Parts: sequence; C-alpha cells; structure tokens
Amino acid sequence: MFGKKDKSMAYAAGGTTLISGATELVGDIHFKGSLEIEGRVRGNIFAEEGSEARVRVMENGMVEGDINAPTIVINGSVRGDVHSSKHVELAAKAIVEGDVHYCMIEMVKGAQVNGSLVFSDATQRKALPKPEAPSASDDSNVSAIGNT
Repeated sequence: MFGKKDKSMAYAAGGTTLISGATELVGDIHFKGSLEIEGRVRGNIFAEEGSEARVRVMENGMVEGDINAPTIVINGSVRGDVHSSKHVELAAKAIVEGDVHYCMIEMVKGAQVNGSLVFSDATQRKALPKPEAPSASDDSNVSAIGNT
C-alpha cells in the first residue's frame, strides 16, 4: 500500500549516502549500504567487510582514489584502482585510470579503462582443497626400488 516500502526493492541494506554534485570530499570513506557520488571524492572508498554494499559513480562524479566494494557501478571518472568482490558495471561514459579487479564485469560500448582488467574469483580459490603432503607414516605412498 502507499507509504510502505517493499523490502525486496532495497538493493543494499544500511541506507544511502549521496555526495551531491556541488560537494568535494577530501579523505577516505568507510561505509555500508549504498554510496552514490555525483560530486568529487579525493580519497579511498572502503565498504564494510562482509556487507552487500554498492558504490555508484554517476556521470558527473569523480573519484581520485581506490574503490573497494562488492558491487561497483561507474558512469563517471575514477583515477585509481577498482576492487570488486562481486560485480562491476562500466557504463557508457565510464573512464577508469587504473586497474579493475573483478569477479564479474559488465562493460558497455564507450566505457574506457586505462589499466588492466584483472579477474579474481576469491570464492573458487577458497573452495579448492589444499593438496596434502604425504606423511612419513603413510606406507601406501612408499615404494621399494631395488629391493628384490
């Protein structure tokens, strides 16, 4: 009904922080929830560990620093490395001057990356079993050579 928010529509729990077009923020940002940047940020951006946070750099937005968040959407400028543990979307007017570390990437025609695209899937690396070193007491791996 009216005035009632649908919880399924919420993208990132924890609220939304907006840095408006007329704002310049100098310093690092640590957040959870959604961070939308229409202005300028001079510093690194860190999402709270284990959160479902999202960063959106809007068309006129600019970040001079690294971005570390699970979900990152860029349609403005980023001068620094981008680290995403889930999803990166580079829209048509995105300009990234740095490396993009991603698990899943979506890149629209017109987006620019002046750096490397680096695939990193942390979930698969954690799921792989570590090889076990053979123990000295394990006789099944011992073979006798030259004993007849």
